[in-house]
Amino acid sequence: MKARLVPAALLALSPLTSFAAPIVAEKQPLNLNAIGMFFVFVLATLAITWWAARRTRSTADFYTAGGGISGFQNGLAIAGDYMSAATLLGLTSLVFTKGYDGFVYIIGFFVGWPVITFLMAERLRNLGKYTFADIVSYRLDQTRVRSFAAIGSLTVVCCYLIVQMVGAGQLIKLLFGLDYQMAVVVVGVLMLVYVIFGGMIATTWVQIVKAVLLLAGGTSLVLMAMSEFGFSFENLAGRAIEAHAIGHGIMGPGSMLADPINAVSLSLGLVFGIAGLPHILMRFFTVPNAREARRSVLFATGFIGFFFLVVCVLGYTAIVIVGTDPQYFVDGKLGGALVGGGNMVAMHLAKAVGGNLFLGFLSAVAFATILAVVAGLALAGASAISHDLYATVLKKGRASEKDEMRVSRIATVCLGLVAIGLGLLFEQMNIAFLVGLTFGVAASANFPVLIMAMYWRGLTTRGALWGGFTGLVSALVLVILSPAVWVTVLGHAKAIVPYDHPALFSMPLAFLVIVVVSNLDRSARAERERAAYDDQFVRAQTGLGAAAASSH
Repeated sequence: MKARLVPAALLALSPLTSFAAPIVAEKQPLNLNAIGMFFVFVLATLAITWWAARRTRSTADFYTAGGGISGFQNGLAIAGDYMSAATLLGLTSLVFTKGYDGFVYIIGFFVGWPVITFLMAERLRNLGKYTFADIVSYRLDQTRVRSFAAIGSLTVVCCYLIVQMVGAGQLIKLLFGLDYQMAVVVVGVLMLVYVIFGGMIATTWVQIVKAVLLLAGGTSLVLMAMSEFGFSFENLAGRAIEAHAIGHGIMGPGSMLADPINAVSLSLGLVFGIAGLPHILMRFFTVPNAREARRSVLFATGFIGFFFLVVCVLGYTAIVIVGTDPQYFVDGKLGGALVGGGNMVAMHLAKAVGGNLFLGFLSAVAFATILAVVAGLALAGASAISHDLYATVLKKGRASEKDEMRVSRIATVCLGLVAIGLGLLFEQMNIAFLVGLTFGVAASANFPVLIMAMYWRGLTTRGALWGGFTGLVSALVLVILSPAVWVTVLGHAKAIVPYDHPALFSMPLAFLVIVVVSNLDRSARAERERAAYDDQFVRAQTGLGAAAASSH
């Protein structure tokens, strides 16, 4: 066994290294297996969309699947929303390069679920609404609060869309032999078809199919990989230590989270950011009652937790199987750059243990993960424009369902075009920071306003607006001035702010401003808003809001 073969250069990879990193290898031959399975998946999901389109007759069907999704189905759909290509590709590569540090980072994505489970799921469903803005504006000024909520939601959605679109382009460019531009356009067009015609029903079932495929593919891959080690974790650990450049260092914390301020800030963003992601929150409005909302979180937690453990094991097996095989390195030089870039570790592992057929299956599944997440994001963004801005702010609640559906589909087309344009624009840019930006913005702008609207009687419109915009703007400014953007992207010699993650500073600042401004607001409207909390609290506890929405 040759020791220390994982290249030291890869140890500098960011936690979710950019899919847009330039591919150092020559263009790969067409993967006919992957292309065939891709078309099978596309045809299957188009059939789902055709079926869903026949069942989508109202705004409730379009936004929330009519509230007819079971807890188990919704749990799978939530898992499908959350387990993106970054999970399979980026996090496997992170464990491959960083070892235990990568596992710690994975845990950060998982521990936010108790916040959703115990603080939010039941109340979100009981209030019987469609979107994030519905909840925060329940007893506040509809026009101003919905405008802020829509801005916050669209900011998060656009950040996530960039990550997914560039990821799709680079993955399909490498594995399917398509040009990057064509791959991005294909993803955008398919996303438009799913959302425009099928709405939440189609999006939910595409996510369920994708989650099942991803769980099946990941489990099969880890079983085949572990068979190389006699299904012995002790054997795996020993051989991984021998093969890796940092030896025993892969079994303990290292340099990635060495800065405690960065580590705490990252953790806050990951834990609370998930509770502010609009496309995740929308999933709690698709179930018929609060009990099913709790069950959906329970199932989602189980599926996601299991898959994260699978990803961790895949990273360690790849250290031995991929890291010691010259065919997966450019020009066959061990210790050099990986063929296709650092994020292709899981794909190389699939080929090593399952051949081209399994590589084709897993690449099609990875593409499916991107497609499903993009569809969910587009639906969340379209609902912010049509339901929050058009129907409520502009039309003051007087828009017909037909008009709202029409605007929603127009908004979806616009978001699709924006997503394609951003995907093309960011092709050669390192976009790893955008994942942290997405969670940081959600934790700083959306989460403080949402949790205070649900639990604090003293919240006022003025406090929500000042606090929400403070969190949003401060998070964006801190990220722009951080090393990830100010130095890496903009090319300056030294960052103005030395920390990559903003949540430690921007989220507490948002809470502080919300509390101070709300307490200082002594207007008559503020008193009415405080009094209205009692009605909101009763509805959140008893489900009266859900009953009213259902009857409506």
